[in-house]
Amino acid sequence: MPGKVFLVGAGPGDPGLITVKGLECIRIADVVIYDFLATPELLRHARKDAQLIYVGKKGGDHTLSQEGINSLIAEKAKQGLTVARLKGGDPFVFGRGGEEAEILVEQGIAFEVVPGVTSAISAPAYAGIPLTHRDFTATVAFVTGHEDPKKADSNIDWAALAKIGTLVFFMGVKNLPQITKNLMEQGKNPATPAALVRWGTKPEQQTLVGTLKDIAQKAADQGLKPPAIFIVGEVVGLRQKLNWFEKQPLFGKRIVVTRSREQASDLVKSLSDLGAACLEIPAIEITAPPDFAPLDEAIARLKTYQWLVFTSVNAVERFFARVFEKGQDARALGNAKIAAIGPATAARLKNYGIVTDVIPETYRAESVVEAFADKNIKGARVLLPRALEARPVLPVELTKMGATVDEVAVYKTVAASGSLKTELMESLKNGRVDMVTFTSSSTVSNFAALFEPDTLAPLMENVTKAAIGPITADTAKDLGLDCTVVADEFTIPGLVKAIADHYGSKKSE
Repeated sequence: MPGKVFLVGAGPGDPGLITVKGLECIRIADVVIYDFLATPELLRHARKDAQLIYVGKKGGDHTLSQEGINSLIAEKAKQGLTVARLKGGDPFVFGRGGEEAEILVEQGIAFEVVPGVTSAISAPAYAGIPLTHRDFTATVAFVTGHEDPKKADSNIDWAALAKIGTLVFFMGVKNLPQITKNLMEQGKNPATPAALVRWGTKPEQQTLVGTLKDIAQKAADQGLKPPAIFIVGEVVGLRQKLNWFEKQPLFGKRIVVTRSREQASDLVKSLSDLGAACLEIPAIEITAPPDFAPLDEAIARLKTYQWLVFTSVNAVERFFARVFEKGQDARALGNAKIAAIGPATAARLKNYGIVTDVIPETYRAESVVEAFADKNIKGARVLLPRALEARPVLPVELTKMGATVDEVAVYKTVAASGSLKTELMESLKNGRVDMVTFTSSSTVSNFAALFEPDTLAPLMENVTKAAIGPITADTAKDLGLDCTVVADEFTIPGLVKAIADHYGSKKSE
């Protein structure tokens, strides 16, 4: 039996603007065939075993012709596969989705169209330009700017367009001088406000404002390149009042996130919500310990411990995963009291029905020691499930206080694969990185290990370094990376606040 094809609108660039149904199609697909304008972040929702095929067309560089793309989609579906054809914007708005659907009908292949948020409405919205406004216009036209305006058999009625209140041109940068000329020749007022929005809805968004008469020259002077949406109409004048996206505190900042892929989402989302463009370069991966025997032995005698101390969310997750794997649940903890470093660790314990008895004032091992000062733990048995090769401060100090500490590894951090190393190095060499964030000492050391000898300092010289806390900052300093930004609260929200405050103070200066 043939498979099924979903023609999915990926939206304009902001991954949050894809529809719920579109995201579900990506998740269930055997094959994802995607365009240049379909944001790469969406591909992370595909199954690990899904085939990802890039068929993008950028300028004159075509990976496949449209006929080739049509054949590829049909071929994969005939193999009985579920195909998500991921297209930037909306499939049926200058997306050639209609042509692809026709081929599927001709070959008897089932398909669905999943509409997407078109850049025609989203790019102006993110630039603070409403396409309609009762004080200015009630008419809008969407026009292809890719067609040669000088050809004899043009499908564009320039005389009719000149009478419409708001005009939105797709792919019009190359033909901008002729487009503006044609509109003015047909009576459009040369003083009509106009704007170009490049990479609309993305952190790299650029907006250029002018008039119908001068916008083409301004674009040429600034070297503005596709992809961009061209807007003409009085509504462009509202941008000065309604521009919201480009006023975000981290707008335009490109920030490298070195946290492990499975943990990076909170930090990436928080930074992105403030306008930053995040480049994920996971310096570490969280893996199983080399030997589960010590942990399994500790789990078997859990009821003999008076205290359990968790130093991270990872420790909580990995510990309880092993407890459940051994056929036990939270009752195995008996009457043991619980200590946790940081509110995030305590919050994760609550997910397992565990209320923390001790939360230190700060989120360092030294602070845990201080918190135990009045707990009289002399003679107590303490289980410390944490990362392999973690800092020795905590077990050493607890032992000095008279406790018997069993330190067991529930996970280990290893250097992540270097598949993104090339992108990182190119971005650093081209000066396209504003900041690198470090959330642990292991992220610092493994990040530094990505560099060839004597290249770390030169490439990172003009890059701001941010650390989640002083211990991480000390590790960075030892490796020649002085952190300008160090969070006062050693959590992800604390780090995000420190970064926002840093750039906020820069703006005020």
